[in-house]
Amino acid sequence: MSTYKEKLSILSEMIAFAKEDNIIKEVEYNFLLGVARHLNVGMDAFEALFDSEVEHIIPKSQADRILHFHRLTLLMNVDKEQTELEISKLHNIGLGMGLPPSAIDQVLSIMHKYPNMVVPSNVLIDIFKAHYN
Repeated sequence: MSTYKEKLSILSEMIAFAKEDNIIKEVEYNFLLGVARHLNVGMDAFEALFDSEVEHIIPKSQADRILHFHRLTLLMNVDKEQTELEISKLHNIGLGMGLPPSAIDQVLSIMHKYPNMVVPSNVLIDIFKAHYN
């Protein structure tokens, strides 16, 4: 798994992504808090990330990058609203992590076919596998 520094980086990027529309809705905050708990990041450290960013660290393994992309996709859709800005930002984050553009596009395209736009993890993994072969 990731180091503590990497976990803070993951959360910091997710918080910045949630702030993209200048407001963090309660449902987004609760999702972020759940991720923080899952990553074993304490409440004080989590809350501090809302006021200051930490060093950005791209997840090392491809699996961790895909997982991070999936978390960001879930975060984008947790409030059941999407903007072109959010979609563009998510696309650029995926590219910045070195994910295949065609896989990113496919995920962003097919998410509308699933309830609450939540792409099942096995479908997401299959998409990325197909683009790496």
